[in-house]
Amino acid sequence: MQVKLTLELAEALSPTVDQLISDQVASRIAAKDSTVWGSEAEAEAAIRLGWVDSAKSSVDLIPAILKLRDQFREQGLDRVVLCGMGGSSLAPEVIGKNTNHEIVILDSTAPDQVQSAVRDLERTIVVVSSKSGSTVETDSQKRAFEAGFRAEGIDPRDRIVIVTDPGSPLQDAAESDGYRVFNADPTVGGRYSALTAFGLVPTGLAGSDISTLLANASMARSELASDSIDNPALWLAAALAATPGSTDVKDKFLIETDLLPGFGDWVEQLVAESTGKLQKGTLPVVVTKSAPEISDRPEDTLMVSFSDSDPSISDVTFSGQLGELFLLWEYATAIAGQILGINPFDQPDVESAKIAARQLLDAPHFSSEVDFVDRGISVTSYGMNVVGSTVEAAVEQLFEQVGESSFIAIHVYLSRTEYPQFEALRDIIAKRTGRPVTFGWGPRFLHSTGQYHKGGPRQGLYLQITGNHGMDLDLKDRPFSFGELIAAQAAGDARVLEANSLPVVSLHMDEPLAGLSMLEKVIAS
Repeated sequence: MQVKLTLELAEALSPTVDQLISDQVASRIAAKDSTVWGSEAEAEAAIRLGWVDSAKSSVDLIPAILKLRDQFREQGLDRVVLCGMGGSSLAPEVIGKNTNHEIVILDSTAPDQVQSAVRDLERTIVVVSSKSGSTVETDSQKRAFEAGFRAEGIDPRDRIVIVTDPGSPLQDAAESDGYRVFNADPTVGGRYSALTAFGLVPTGLAGSDISTLLANASMARSELASDSIDNPALWLAAALAATPGSTDVKDKFLIETDLLPGFGDWVEQLVAESTGKLQKGTLPVVVTKSAPEISDRPEDTLMVSFSDSDPSISDVTFSGQLGELFLLWEYATAIAGQILGINPFDQPDVESAKIAARQLLDAPHFSSEVDFVDRGISVTSYGMNVVGSTVEAAVEQLFEQVGESSFIAIHVYLSRTEYPQFEALRDIIAKRTGRPVTFGWGPRFLHSTGQYHKGGPRQGLYLQITGNHGMDLDLKDRPFSFGELIAAQAAGDARVLEANSLPVVSLHMDEPLAGLSMLEKVIAS
C-alpha cells in the first residue's frame, strides 16, 4: 500500500502532515478517540468509529456467509441481486467487479431498471441492505421482489436475505416475517461500511474471496494507525483537504481508477458525503483517462490516480490491495475532516431531499412544473429566469453562470442499465465549459454527492434529466408507483437545490435517446 505525491505537492503539504503527526491524529482515531473532530462532533463520532476495527471484527461473519453460500449453490441459485443505496451498494459493487464475481446492483427506483432486475427468479438470491430499513428506495425494491417471487410460486423467505443494524425496525420486521438476517456493526456509518456485513454478505454469497479481503485490510491497520511520516493516510488526507488560508486552494480532485473498476464511485460517495458540509468540502470528480479535464486541468483541481496510471499527469497516485485501499481511504477521509474542521460522520443535508420528495408524493395531484416544451423535451428551470423557450436557451443560460470555481453536476433519473449512453454527457460538457463535471444516476447520487450539493461550497450548477420510462410498476401497500416515486425524487431534489440558491435546469425527455442526441448537439454547438 502506497501513496505517492509529486515533489512540489509533498513540500507544500509537509507542514500539514507534521501537524497531524504532532497531534497524534492517526493513533487517536485508531483508539476511537471521539474528540479528534472537536466538541460539536464528539457525540456522533463516539458512535461511528467501529470501522477502524472492521477488518478484525468482521471475520466472525465469514463462516455463516460461506455456509449460506454453499446452501444456495446446492439449490442451483447463482444470481445475486443487491437492493441497497449509497454505502450499502457501492462497496459491494467494487468488490464484485474486482473479484470477477459481479452482482446485480439495484440502486434505483426507475421502474424499467427495477423490472429488469426482477427476472430469472428461479436462480436468484436477493440481499436487502439498509441500516434502518426506512430507506424508501430499498423498501420499495424489497416489495418488488417479494411480489415477483410470489408470482412465480417461490417463498420470498427462502430467497431474500436481510442485512441491517441490530434492533432496527427492519430487523424486527424481517425476523417477524421469517427472513434470514445478518447484523452489521451499528457503530459504522453506511459510507464506512465496506468491510462490514454490508460489504461482505452480498459479495460472499456471490463467491468473492472475502477472507482475503479482510486479511489484506488487517495487514494495513498498524501502518494507518501510526503517527509517522510514513503513514500514507496522512499524506492522502492532506492532499484531499483544501488547506485553510491557502492562496492556491484545490478543493476538487479528479479521480481516475480505470484499472480498479467502480472504486472511483465508492471514493466519490465517501469523500463528498463526509466532507461536504458547513459550505466546506472536497469534491471528487470521477473521470476516465480520456477526460478533457486531464489534458486541460482546471487550476482548482488535483489529479488522483490508481498507481498504474501515467504518473506524469497525476499529483497523487495510490496503490495496494482492495482491502487495504478501503481502509486507507476511510482513514484519509476521516483525517481530512479533522483538517477541514467538520464532522465526517454526519450527513445533515441528505434528509432535505427525502422530505421534499415525500411532500410531493403526499400531494393529491403531484405533477412537475413545466416552463415550456421544445421538440419533445419539457423544460423546467429552478432558481433561474430562462429568457427564450428553447432547450438551447435554457442550457446556454445555465452555462453562462460558470465561474472560475464552478462545477457542473449532471443528474439523470433514468435506468442506468438501459441508458448508459447518457454518461457521455460528462465529457461533452467538461470539454465545452472547461470546468469539472460530475455525473450521477438518480436517485443513487442522492446518497452520495447529494450531501455535498446542499452542504458544500455554493459552486454547483445543476443539469437534471428525467424521461419517459416506457412503463410503470405499482408498489404493494403503497399509494404511489415506482414512476411516481422517481419523479417526486427528481422534483424534490431540484426544489431543495433551488432553496439553497443553486441554479437547476430540468429536462424531461419523452424519448430519452432522441432527446440525448439533440442535447449533445446543443452542447457541442
